Amino acid sequence: CFQAEFSLSNMGDDISLNFRQKLLLIDDNLGTEDVAALKFLCLDLIPFKKLESAQSALDIFQLLMAEEYLNEEDTFLLAELLYRIKCHFLLQKLNYTKERVQEYLPEKGRVSPYRQMLYELAENITSDMLKEIIFLLRDHLPKRQPIFSALKLLILLEKQGLLTESNVKMLEEICTSVSPDLLETVNSYKREKDVICKLTSSYNALWRNYKHTWEKVLLLASLIYYLFLLLVSLPRQENTLPIKESSRPGSTKVFSSPQVHWSACCLLDFFPFSFLQKLTSYKMDGPKRGFCLVINNVKFDGYLGERKGSCKDAGELKQVFTWLGLEVEIYKDQTAKEIKDLMEIWQDSEKHINRDCFICCILSHGESGAIYGKDGELISIRTIMSYFTAKQCPALAEKPKLFFIQACQGQKIQCPVYVEPDAQVPKLPSVQQKISPFESIPEEADFLLGMATIDGYASFRHVEQGTWYIQALCSKLQLLVPRGEDILSILTEVNEDVSRRADSLGKKKQMPQPAYTLRKKIIFPVPRDPPPS
Repeated sequence: CFQAEFSLSNMGDDISLNFRQKLLLIDDNLGTEDVAALKFLCLDLIPFKKLESAQSALDIFQLLMAEEYLNEEDTFLLAELLYRIKCHFLLQKLNYTKERVQEYLPEKGRVSPYRQMLYELAENITSDMLKEIIFLLRDHLPKRQPIFSALKLLILLEKQGLLTESNVKMLEEICTSVSPDLLETVNSYKREKDVICKLTSSYNALWRNYKHTWEKVLLLASLIYYLFLLLVSLPRQENTLPIKESSRPGSTKVFSSPQVHWSACCLLDFFPFSFLQKLTSYKMDGPKRGFCLVINNVKFDGYLGERKGSCKDAGELKQVFTWLGLEVEIYKDQTAKEIKDLMEIWQDSEKHINRDCFICCILSHGESGAIYGKDGELISIRTIMSYFTAKQCPALAEKPKLFFIQACQGQKIQCPVYVEPDAQVPKLPSVQQKISPFESIPEEADFLLGMATIDGYASFRHVEQGTWYIQALCSKLQLLVPRGEDILSILTEVNEDVSRRADSLGKKKQMPQPAYTLRKKIIFPVPRDPPPS
């Protein structure tokens, strides 16, 4: 404690006691791994030799202040760093909230997309993966220098010039050998850089092709406007140019340049990626997120058995989608006609005005391309979704419409007592031919259909814990929405989760299948409250 107070006292006499106390409190709550993460995220801002000697968070704070990145009036960089290492509970010490940091990231963020990508990789590299990577790189790494963490490994690769912002080839090779999931993180970073380059080329091409002066004036005016938005947020001590360049919320690239060159390369540096994000993501930040319907069929008339455990799924869905900002309505034990009637009611455009999206979850028994009402009558998934086309529901035009179907798409399979399939009895023939999920989607844009299983197969449900698919969906939404992942990336993780599950004998498996006509990414805003479970 004495050492901490001594270090802090040397930061400058102009710092108020209150500010010093805040930094001390933050330091007290950060562990060794947190300090290592802070150092790594600051590598583009502070010379490595200076950071290398930092032993505590206070040392890092002192370096940031010396470089004029941190002072009593402007603590945003520290707030951003705490946000990125997920120490959200410390933001209140700086009078920030997680939501407020997210709001300011586009204009104030300083951690580059490259650094964010590396940090995300490090967070997802397990100890076993790290051992594999070290073995693969044994000829490139110092033989007498122990490597205890993924961050340390990445720093070594950067020091040796094997890894740079413009050259991630070695990372790609490593990830290809160790984990395809890690490779996707690198590929996503590369794709965003490619998009920026294409946009730059488009600007230059427009300028060359415009023949009328007024067209060039408008183009130049728009560019100057965007430049103004960028320049007003620049630090005064240097010419630091921020651009937003990643699909993840708040990803901002920052670098320094002693002069400005009006060329294609410089235009790439200036282009406002917030504009690109609006082009590539659906608007999901309106005053009201939207409605989520949950149709939960548990008890059925006739030969279809009770779907024990389904209420667990319905409860989880309500908690998670309420957490994501949607108004959830649950309807239990609906006949086929009642489901159609519900669709007609919710088709009313007035309900969806000023809302970002619409979600419908159906939990029932099913057949190929259809689900059962409680009366044993089938209703096709395509029919259900067609109520919300742009023509039938204009208020949802160009807005994402998500449907999650937990139901078998084939014949019943005999299973152990705690695992039951959502299907009809095998002796009763299916009344429909097999239909792929893509055939169930209406022939227009902005639909997503998440199926619990591929066509012709059963999906499984634990009589107490609920279905594999819905439980995985709820779990991954809670885990990955705070990380800024889009819905298709989340559903890929759901596929991975469900595919690893099996019945008690290890013989029954399941593979979900999403199908979609989405034009953009769906990225839910990070909720203010922590995940419900």
